Amino acid sequence: MSNAVIKLGPDRIRALMAHYASSKIDRNAPGVVFAAKSGSVSITAYKSGKVLFQGGGAEAEASRWGGASGSAGKPSSRPKGETLPEGLARMSVLGSDETGTGDFFGPVTVAACFVPAEKIPLAEELGVKDSKMLTDAYMLKIGPDIKEAFLNSVLVLPTEKYNTVQSKGWSQGKIKALLHNQALKHVLRKMGGTKPDHILIDQFAERGIYYRHIASEPEIIRENVQFSTKAENLHVSVACASILARVAFLEEMDRLSGLAGVTLPKGAGKPVDEAAAKIILRKGDDFLASITKRHFANTRKAAAIAAKRSGKS
Repeated sequence: MSNAVIKLGPDRIRALMAHYASSKIDRNAPGVVFAAKSGSVSITAYKSGKVLFQGGGAEAEASRWGGASGSAGKPSSRPKGETLPEGLARMSVLGSDETGTGDFFGPVTVAACFVPAEKIPLAEELGVKDSKMLTDAYMLKIGPDIKEAFLNSVLVLPTEKYNTVQSKGWSQGKIKALLHNQALKHVLRKMGGTKPDHILIDQFAERGIYYRHIASEPEIIRENVQFSTKAENLHVSVACASILARVAFLEEMDRLSGLAGVTLPKGAGKPVDEAAAKIILRKGDDFLASITKRHFANTRKAAAIAAKRSGKS
């Protein structure tokens, strides 16, 4: 199990708690002010301001909030990734980001967005910033404005398709890489002959691994591609993409909630297990399978809860 520890101020702690609120779990331990389980990562915040991330993907999750120290106690670079061009923040950049990979319910969504240098002030005027610092309601409000103002592509991978490719052995890394490449390709086509100064991908894999995932694709975007963690803080185009991906995820979650007859919680914590068990009892396991990522541990936990409540355990 990998570990990562970061130190956050009060405002960032509150933002972290709001972001993982739907994945909150009870953890009665000295000094703990908040705990959550998001996918395979456990998050524990302490009164001191330190936040501990544990599990597969801990360092990647921690890097979204700040510089982390791994289990060996060596500080990681901030941000992680390759050396980026000087002055990137004010250049014309095509950025991409994704969401939904840590959520049991709902799709994986990926978005790419091109923000030319002369339109950076417009993005800032719209209130674009790191999506983890914004509420879902605010993102739903400004999402249409972002779509109208900037060239973009938003891809939604439904749960049924996700489960199909995952059962064939596709990792989340491969799934994300394919979607990022496709979204970037779509925006570049919309741009015609215009080329961005750079393409910035919010890093979820090293460059070599990313390109191995998409090696069999007929068209691979390579020119001026940069990778960095916390990329939404490095250029507003990635922040726009992050918001668009989140809005698409939220809209699909609302649709699926209507089908399920219950508000679907986000994340992968205990509230998710409870909601999934209710759905099994009301609509059956086949329906649950159609709206969830089946390889998550929540599948087994929900089945156990449902069996107990139906008297089959």
